[in-house]
Amino acid sequence: MKPEIAVIVPCLNEEVAIGLVIDAFRQHLPEAVVFVYDNGSTDRTVEVARAHGAVVRSEPLKGKGNVVRRMFADVEADIYVMVDGDATYDAAAAPALVDKLMRESLDMVTGTRVEEGAAAYRRGHKFGNWLLTTLVAKIFGKRSSDMLSGYRVMSRRFVKTFPALSSGFEIETELTVHALQLRLPIADVATRYADRPRGSASKLSTFRDGFRILNTIGQLVREEIPMQFFGAVGALLMLASLLFAVPIFVEYAQTGLVPRLPTAVLATGLALTAALSFVCGLILGTVTRARNELKRLHYLNSSIRFRGSPSQQP
Repeated sequence: MKPEIAVIVPCLNEEVAIGLVIDAFRQHLPEAVVFVYDNGSTDRTVEVARAHGAVVRSEPLKGKGNVVRRMFADVEADIYVMVDGDATYDAAAAPALVDKLMRESLDMVTGTRVEEGAAAYRRGHKFGNWLLTTLVAKIFGKRSSDMLSGYRVMSRRFVKTFPALSSGFEIETELTVHALQLRLPIADVATRYADRPRGSASKLSTFRDGFRILNTIGQLVREEIPMQFFGAVGALLMLASLLFAVPIFVEYAQTGLVPRLPTAVLATGLALTAALSFVCGLILGTVTRARNELKRLHYLNSSIRFRGSPSQQP
């Protein structure tokens, strides 16, 4: 039995590009149903999407993360192809991405971007993506070379067990880190990345969204590897405590007096806070391990219950 494929497209004010996206994916994945989730467009995006044969739904809560969470909850399929509605990603690569997911029993295949045209991938965005991808690779392991790509093919078991918490463009970071943290089978495939159609504009802000993504990474580090996070905080506090305490001990050894009592109290407080940070890291590390075990069990249970999972394909 052939798997059911859903092309899910989050979009906002993409009347120029959305028709091109729908037509391209209907051509290259004729067996798929194209779902367009509008995020409160003020132009003709909804009318154009319906005219081109897509199933159109809406999500009033602003932000790409909110749209993705709604799509993952609503749409029922065996394989999900998620792509932005700006016509920059190559629909012709979709069959190969789907085939790789099924053939290798993967949970996510990311279309890594190979740009065509000077305006396709702005320098600031390219540098930011490299920086953030490198940072995540150092923390969680290097298994993806384009963390912020909006072109992904995912299995049902991945989609239905993904706890989408982000509200904005940081959702791609959350998708990648979730897969890395649970050590799920994933892969990258290089795909063409083109300029936006003339007349359309990007919604991504290099600095604003970059800082939001950095903040998301910080939260994920704190929540997913708390021992490292609170251990680093504890080490910095202990170092500060020693910097204040050493001169006091030297003076006490020479004179037998502690004339700088406030400094001694500060050093003691920093040392106690450092110890408390280490203890918090140990406790939260145990909690995180238990939470990850529950996520993994839910993921494995989903592989059994969900029909048509790629892992069950012949």
